[in-house]
Amino acid sequence: MQLIEINKARYRKHLNRVIVGCAASLAAGSLAISQTLIALFPDESGSHFHWNLTGVVITSLAIGWLLNKYRTHPYMTEVVYVWELKQALNKITRKMPKLKAAGREGNPAALLAIHYSYAGSRLLWQLDDNLITMEDLAIKQAELDSVAAQFNLTLNADDYEESILKQF
Repeated sequence: MQLIEINKARYRKHLNRVIVGCAASLAAGSLAISQTLIALFPDESGSHFHWNLTGVVITSLAIGWLLNKYRTHPYMTEVVYVWELKQALNKITRKMPKLKAAGREGNPAALLAIHYSYAGSRLLWQLDDNLITMEDLAIKQAELDSVAAQFNLTLNADDYEESILKQF
């Protein structure tokens, strides 16, 4: 997955609208379905937990289906890209101890995966205005750059492919 520049204002606007839309749909849909089920199948004990839960589950499945159906819509481009980037970075994070150990020994694939993780994290943190941890990231990047220089490697995030994680 290539790292691309994202229009921050557009991303935030679209993400906020998607979140609000999902939350409103979940509330309205769950309530409508559960109230319909309660009206059709009343319970004398007054406990309608199972109908309320059914409403939430059905509405959640419908929202998930709609999000999946419209994931290729131009409105969702930035939101889906960031979601997929977070998934890619999570895969690297799960292997980070092995990657760092191999990186200290000069493994180019490990160093490239770590470099991609740092570059992707930097992109995400800038989009989310999470600038507090950027200093720590800069320190880690400098350490990575010195290790790469020690082994005469040039790291480019565009060269990263998820398949290299299979080695670790």
